Amino acid sequence: MKVFDSADVTRHNNSQDCWVIINARVYDVTKFLNDHPGGDKVLLDVAGKDASEEFEEAGHGSAARLMLDEYYVGEADLLTPSHGISTTMNLKAEAHLKQQKIMEENMPSRLGFIIKSVRLLFPVAILGGVVAFMLYK
Repeated sequence: MKVFDSADVTRHNNSQDCWVIINARVYDVTKFLNDHPGGDKVLLDVAGKDASEEFEEAGHGSAARLMLDEYYVGEADLLTPSHGISTTMNLKAEAHLKQQKIMEENMPSRLGFIIKSVRLLFPVAILGGVVAFMLYK
């Protein structure tokens, strides 16, 4: 597995050599430019950049996600600062990782809250049903 920093990916930013980053993975989509259903301009606009947000916003389905494997060239190390390159990609990656970490940390507490709520509400619902049955009997 190869690991590329943002400077490595940024160099591949034209129609003859087009790489994109999607969800911290690097893809060489040069051969796919002419076949992209949205046209090559869509890919060239994000060439050499992190296109995760654009990819997700486009609503790509499972077929598109499976197709990515064909163009995979390695992993993106977006947290390593690049020299002379905009840190936008690094900031996006950091924000994404922070958000993912927060969600993962909160998942057990959310699940615990749901379980506690069900444990509380289920007996209350049964008791309410019994009371209603007795009142309207």
